Amino acid sequence: MLDMASLLMTAPELVLTASGLVLLMVAAFGGDASARIVGWLAVAALVSAGLTLCGIAGHGGDAFDGLYRADAFSSFSKVLIYATAALSIVVAPRFFATGRAVRAEYPVLILFAVAGMGLMVSASDMLTLYIGLELNSLASYVLASFMRQDGRSAEAGLKYFVLGSLASGILLYGISLLYGFTGSTSYAGIATAMTDGLSNGELFGLVFVLAGLAFKISAVPFHMWTPDVYEGAPTPVTAFFATAPKVAAVALFVRVTIEAMGSAFTAWQQIIIFLALASIFFGAVAAIGQTNIKRLMAYSSINNVGFALVGLAAGTPEGVAAVLSYLAIYVVMTMGSFYCILQMRDADGNPVEDIASLAGLSQSRKGLAAAFAIFMFSLAGIPPLFGFWAKFLVFDAAVGAGLAGLAAFGIAGSVIGAFYYLKIIKTIYFDEPAEGYAPVGSPLENGLVAVGAAVIVLGYLLNPFLGKVSAAAAAALL
Repeated sequence: MLDMASLLMTAPELVLTASGLVLLMVAAFGGDASARIVGWLAVAALVSAGLTLCGIAGHGGDAFDGLYRADAFSSFSKVLIYATAALSIVVAPRFFATGRAVRAEYPVLILFAVAGMGLMVSASDMLTLYIGLELNSLASYVLASFMRQDGRSAEAGLKYFVLGSLASGILLYGISLLYGFTGSTSYAGIATAMTDGLSNGELFGLVFVLAGLAFKISAVPFHMWTPDVYEGAPTPVTAFFATAPKVAAVALFVRVTIEAMGSAFTAWQQIIIFLALASIFFGAVAAIGQTNIKRLMAYSSINNVGFALVGLAAGTPEGVAAVLSYLAIYVVMTMGSFYCILQMRDADGNPVEDIASLAGLSQSRKGLAAAFAIFMFSLAGIPPLFGFWAKFLVFDAAVGAGLAGLAAFGIAGSVIGAFYYLKIIKTIYFDEPAEGYAPVGSPLENGLVAVGAAVIVLGYLLNPFLGKVSAAAAAALL
């Protein structure tokens, strides 16, 4: 007998799965000539999945006997995931059209990855968590090695697959330990079992689960895959990896720690503090010597994950709301930065990734140079740009939870990290001009860059709305 209430709550994933299967057939029979229409249909599927979230509002709850949960927290995360996935699809054709085959399966893989992410953020059981994570990962491995003729892309896919498989094994072992010592795979059951104190077996399971999830968010010391994958993957794929899967993994991390391990707060708080500080300082220091813009953005993502974890370490509703607000602002800053990177092309239209090639951009492409500067200043946390507010929220939540020392170290790490962002701005505005880029290309890319820069500059006008929505999402979780 069909459980219609459960089917309604899982409507976003059903829409994405059905759309992915249909578009897979279209791509199979239409070939690469159907790539553009498949791409736009995939965007329409993502919009449709987002619209189904409106129908769930006010009617959420547990589905399929507690395996899946539809609430404001998952809806907040899915909106960010769907938006960034759609944007990663619409900017891809121009990148692949320059001396590369435009492949129709690219948007289909994105849809399947996003369906997995939806399961991740809505999971209320370790089994659902693992299925969603693997669905996302399997599609991501293929996306990382999408440009088969490029050795760097093939290497990125292989490294991602090998290290991702190791992390999945660690996570699965942790889940088996938790099941063995708590007698349950549901978040609620695990939390109840930990209420009476943490046994050694439960502690080991907790550590292994957090280690497996730390790989997915690329937190130090489980970050080793990130620079190589970001550099080797096609730039639209890198933009996708830096946003949608990052939001899904951090949201999953938050839900697991708060819901499944909330009663063992003192145990996992120490782990989170270590991951946060290690990611902040390593991401800040390791990026200083980078010459490739995509590798620099990889270390930037590691650094930003550390700041998001500062809010989680607080373990309060304000801390969770700060993490969600941070993710929303981070997505805008990162997507805007990658739109600028996509416009780094030589005279023949081939992508350029060398930071030194940005020299003199302020003279040849004033609008692009200004947008680059806005995104870099915001990532550095320079007021009054929106990125400053993101960091202020997580530090304020940490201080409010009695973690003033953590906030102080985080601020120090932010100052160190500002160096490599400012280095890019210095290259753009003060270095001797390098060979100019190709003429202005896609109006779509230019428009997205302009919109992103405007949001970063005028973002404080959105604070009341963002604060209200993130607080509601955090309240649903806690």
